[in-house]
Amino acid sequence: MASSHPLANHHSNVGEHTQPVDRRPLDLVHLSRQTMGDRALESELLGMFSKQLKTVSYALAKANGLERKRIAHTLKGTGRSVGAFVLADVAERMELAPFDRSIIAELDTCIAQACDFIASLNR
Repeated sequence: MASSHPLANHHSNVGEHTQPVDRRPLDLVHLSRQTMGDRALESELLGMFSKQLKTVSYALAKANGLERKRIAHTLKGTGRSVGAFVLADVAERMELAPFDRSIIAELDTCIAQACDFIASLNR
């Protein structure tokens, strides 16, 4: 019997526009552990994370190196807390090399994948 909860079938959903190369953009098992299985809290955290990612994506386009380091550091921590480990790993690399255009592009891709994945959970 299918559940009407937006996160109920999250293991079968993928992003609408992009797909991760080797792992899902979010480890939903980790997120469930972090929230002790509270689906409402998971949904709320993912909504806040999605908003943060959209804001960050816009800010990255205009940021200088110091601002990119700060943004990357923040994303690294938030990403790891919600289970966005691929994104957090790329953010960590950007924190160390804030002028590397290939890492900036990779982080932008990770942000798009995470946003798409989160949106797919709410369908």
